[in-house]
Amino acid sequence: MLEVDSVNFSYQKEKVVKNISFRIDSGESCSIIGPSGCGKTTLLYLLAGLMPVKEGTIKINDNKLVGIRPKSGVILQNYGLFPWKNVYHNIELGLLARHTDRKMIEQKVKAVSSRLNIEDHLEKFPIELSGGQRQRVAIARTLVLSPDLLLMDEPFSALDTLTREEMQNLILRIHNRDNLSFVIVTHNIEEAVFLGQKIAIMKNGKFTHWLDNPYFGEPDLRNREEFFKISRQLRRLMAEDDLL
Repeated sequence: MLEVDSVNFSYQKEKVVKNISFRIDSGESCSIIGPSGCGKTTLLYLLAGLMPVKEGTIKINDNKLVGIRPKSGVILQNYGLFPWKNVYHNIELGLLARHTDRKMIEQKVKAVSSRLNIEDHLEKFPIELSGGQRQRVAIARTLVLSPDLLLMDEPFSALDTLTREEMQNLILRIHNRDNLSFVIVTHNIEEAVFLGQKIAIMKNGKFTHWLDNPYFGEPDLRNREEFFKISRQLRRLMAEDDLL
């Protein structure tokens, strides 16, 4: 599904992504964890086609990535909502850009807003919503395009703990229902474990460790000993890398 081979990226003379290679198959998830400034957001932008790959290759479904890919959804830390547009018009933006029929737009927006429990907020503006509701709108704006790959950059970092867990549960339900592949960048250990089948630790532009999470997606995972076991293992590896 997603293949990254020997990717490097530099800002002027500073190399911030260094010889990154990995693969996730269709329906898999990957968490990338590391401190601020380690290169993980830059890597996500490269995966999204928001910045050009000049060294190495990124392939999605065996096709070399060149520019923004229509079937890749991106959710950023600040939600990216337009404050002067209401919820309905924020959700429909990608469909308008694809010249979708107006009746089809209405059907898709209503369907996804109902699925995410924001159908009663379509006429509201972002400032009138809670943080969790704004995040649901950002997710809806992506899901309405029926992506097969979801790329998320610290999407829940501004939320309180309970709302953050609610959003994590929502992403997991979407993954299970749609068999959606996703990559999430985070600095939160518990989030990386809960949402990652594969977990990569990043430091100074490189991956230093990979963990497989065999318990990904299991019911009530946060309350199980296996969750704390992998979290402790991840915390120990990050401590060894002086990331804590």
